[in-house]
Amino acid sequence: MAFTALDVKNLREQTGCGMMDCKKALTEANGDFEKAVEWLREKGLSAAQKKSGRIAAEGMVYAIADNEKKIGVVLEVNAETDFVAKNELFRTFVKDVANVIVNENPADVTALLACKMGDGTVEAALQDKILVIGENIKIRRFERYEGICAAYVHGGGTHGVLVNFNTSDAVASNPAFEAFGKDIAMQIAAANPTYLNEASVPASVIDKEKEILLAQIANDPKTASKPEQVKVKMVEGRIGKYYKENCLLDQQFVKDPDLTISKYVANTAKELGGDIEVVKFVRFEKGEGLEKREENFAEEIAKMVK
Repeated sequence: MAFTALDVKNLREQTGCGMMDCKKALTEANGDFEKAVEWLREKGLSAAQKKSGRIAAEGMVYAIADNEKKIGVVLEVNAETDFVAKNELFRTFVKDVANVIVNENPADVTALLACKMGDGTVEAALQDKILVIGENIKIRRFERYEGICAAYVHGGGTHGVLVNFNTSDAVASNPAFEAFGKDIAMQIAAANPTYLNEASVPASVIDKEKEILLAQIANDPKTASKPEQVKVKMVEGRIGKYYKENCLLDQQFVKDPDLTISKYVANTAKELGGDIEVVKFVRFEKGEGLEKREENFAEEIAKMVK
């Protein structure tokens, strides 16, 4: 069956594949459009498998809070280059996946890949994006909260924060609460607290911190000879500083250092005529803990020439 340049153009528009790949697909399929699409999909799946071993430490983090459904999601999807992370096709895919998590409540990434998305599954859509974009792409992790949430995305996807609150619908529906929620999420993005409050810090962490502080005091000539009870008070003071640096509710509010976050929460609750409790939060930073690919432009060009 013969095919025309228009057929090649139509196939390219439908699949997003290169012109030469589309021409070859139609040749292999003897001009049958559907078989050509299938051939490209098969080729794409093969290409996706080859790319699966390549380091994907770029990409983006995305967060969304749907307070009509009372669900919030933060998600990280990785790609190989920052260039792809700015691609609108990639960014739309990430947002679509976040909406699947909102609606389907998958238990983990494996369950997410099996969820329905469009005419197929999330995994099929992912393979299609790998084919079209030409890079290894991985859905790395996500967190989903139920209840009133606030979401914040920083730097176009370098950081994402999701915060879960306990409050009334009347308070949550007030436009001032949305601004408040964003403030708390931005605080978490900027100050990177490890814990919610003092009670949530494990005893083992505090014990270890005290051990380190006592060793510091003992090794400092200015404090080594001080009485034991003085050393204990010094440690208690420094533990207080540890809480202020690492616990969200004890931190200074970055927009108003005269306030702690706990005081800002209390003030806002009073202004809005209800109770507000920060229940939990999660902060994702793009690529944290992943190995970055070392780029060598000269080597890349040499490989292309060969």
